[in-house]
Amino acid sequence: MSTNNDYYIPHKATWPVIGTGGLLMMLAGFANYLNGSSAGTAWMGLGLAVFIIMLAGWFTLQAGESESGMYSTQVGISYRMGMMWFIFSEIMFFAVFFGALWYTRNLSVPWLGGEGTKAATKELLWPAFEAVWPTNGPGKVGGNFESMGAWGLPFLNTLILLTSGVSCTWAHHGLLAKNRDQLIKGLAVTVGLGLLFVAFQASEYHEAYTEMGLTLGSGIYGSTFFMLTGFHGFHVCVGAIILSVVLFRSWKGHFQPENHFAFEAAAWYWHFVDVVWLGLFIFVYVI
Repeated sequence: MSTNNDYYIPHKATWPVIGTGGLLMMLAGFANYLNGSSAGTAWMGLGLAVFIIMLAGWFTLQAGESESGMYSTQVGISYRMGMMWFIFSEIMFFAVFFGALWYTRNLSVPWLGGEGTKAATKELLWPAFEAVWPTNGPGKVGGNFESMGAWGLPFLNTLILLTSGVSCTWAHHGLLAKNRDQLIKGLAVTVGLGLLFVAFQASEYHEAYTEMGLTLGSGIYGSTFFMLTGFHGFHVCVGAIILSVVLFRSWKGHFQPENHFAFEAAAWYWHFVDVVWLGLFIFVYVI
């Protein structure tokens, strides 16, 4: 228990150790799977089960501490600062991939095409290379493929994520107004839209691989496309899981207008995911 001016001293934490063990088992299992070991899949499954148990146990512990009033104002500030730094690290993470895309499209491809003072580069290395985007690389190393259009599933997914951001904000307003029914409905809609986004993304990937010839090995276009959209899809999955936990806690009667940072943290993360997708839609699909 802490007062408003005290630092919170947590008890001995075992869940992080258990979670680390689960991740190591998944990593070891994946390494064995790549090397053809029959035990690889089993170890990955066991590691995933341990990790899920860790999440459930740690979330339950944190929720109980919060609802029992163990956290002081200082703890709330610490949580907010931690979440801010976490989102900043995520911004830097995606900035690397956006930077790779920009460098490729605006520098590498034009240089290989002989633009400016790089004429000798084109003549000496790849005389037949044309500086166009999307490209399958010099010598067509990426094979033949179709680029992904913007105005089909990608545009629909954009509308879905923007709508989910609105429903998340609507749920927050319900919480602040002590309208639990609005809070629960808004969160349920947000989680549902997030899962729908992931389903459409999977459908798009299936179409890309089976009908368009677009794969992770389709030159620099394929690698940047799948790295950016794939990591974003992973973040949508994580956000949907976090919001599902918040939804369950809301259904259980947790959160009050003056004490609901777990909801705010989930909302910050979800809006960050929305903004990243807008950047993806513009710079990967449209331009």
